[in-house]
Amino acid sequence: MNFQQDELTLQVAQTAKDFADKFIRPHVMEWDESQQFPLEVYKELGKLGMMGVLVPEAYGGAGLSYFEYNVILQEISKVCGSVGLSVAAHNSLCTGHILSFGNEEQKKKYLPKLATCEWLGAWGLTEANTGSDAGNMQLTAIKDGDEWILNGTKNWITHGKSGDVAVVICRTGTPRTKDNSTAFIVERGTPGFAGGKKENKLGMRASETAEMIFDNCRIPDSSRMGEVGEGFKHSMKVLDGGRISIAALSLGIAKGAYEAAVKYSKERYQFDQPIANFQGVSFKLADMATEIAAADLLIHQACDLKIKGLPMTKESAMAKYYASEIAVKVSTEAVQVFGGNGYSKDFPVEKFYRDSKLCTIGEGTSEVQKLVISREVLRP
Repeated sequence: MNFQQDELTLQVAQTAKDFADKFIRPHVMEWDESQQFPLEVYKELGKLGMMGVLVPEAYGGAGLSYFEYNVILQEISKVCGSVGLSVAAHNSLCTGHILSFGNEEQKKKYLPKLATCEWLGAWGLTEANTGSDAGNMQLTAIKDGDEWILNGTKNWITHGKSGDVAVVICRTGTPRTKDNSTAFIVERGTPGFAGGKKENKLGMRASETAEMIFDNCRIPDSSRMGEVGEGFKHSMKVLDGGRISIAALSLGIAKGAYEAAVKYSKERYQFDQPIANFQGVSFKLADMATEIAAADLLIHQACDLKIKGLPMTKESAMAKYYASEIAVKVSTEAVQVFGGNGYSKDFPVEKFYRDSKLCTIGEGTSEVQKLVISREVLRP
């Protein structure tokens, strides 16, 4: 692995940082308090190529690598985890699924609109009673001539109401079998497809999370991705890459909390000196810096393997597991460094604290990551 970031990666990181400072930072708490989904921000990010980071230029994307994708997510999430989450979900899940498993006709139809964020993407796997148990999904797709009829509900879907197009995983076979599901592309406005309840969340409040409801929703067979029964297998591969994005999101939140804590510790005086001088505080900062560095290396390793096309299921799970857990730990310690002020919405770390927890749950809980890692470690 080459640990030196090249000029392109550095330029992309600076562009993302400048954008976040100018267009996101002034509105962070306003969006959080009101749960406003700032769609216009994603349209602007689309103009910069940051909503189609991994999409080849031939399909209207930026044609960048996972190294650039990693730094984009980190720089945005250092300012607002909600925006980082939506950027990750759009790029890795909906767009990433079509890029990896769509046919040429589907790629030409959808990728240019997704890459520029003319269309916002959603991806539906989770249901109310099938979180980690995704193989037991209840949303069905039944073949009727040259069409499929979809019935059921997906829950906890990023952009479930606002997404213009969704990749939806539907059961087409026996529950909990390896070939029980199939992926379909469904456009907003299709009869029988509607957004449902929007979740009122602890954190990530400016990232829309909602139900997607299918009531006798008819779609043509041309909307099917891959062969019948391949949906779950393909979803797991999509999640391998998606876990890198959640790891980068987590690391951005951790870095944002850490940088705020360092700055505050130098400015806050107690007993006639900055609290950074006290060992109790300085040792917290030392631990935070070390854990951030370790997470950075795990993510870099996963990105390197992904770019080279090598197996990276274990490494992406490790990166996601560790980075998400240290995001919670670092943001918790940042609140402690701020003391009473850390508990106030007038200071930034309480939001990092709230946002961080989702990272240990979304795209596979920490427990699921341990399951994935242990299976890979124990593989004959």
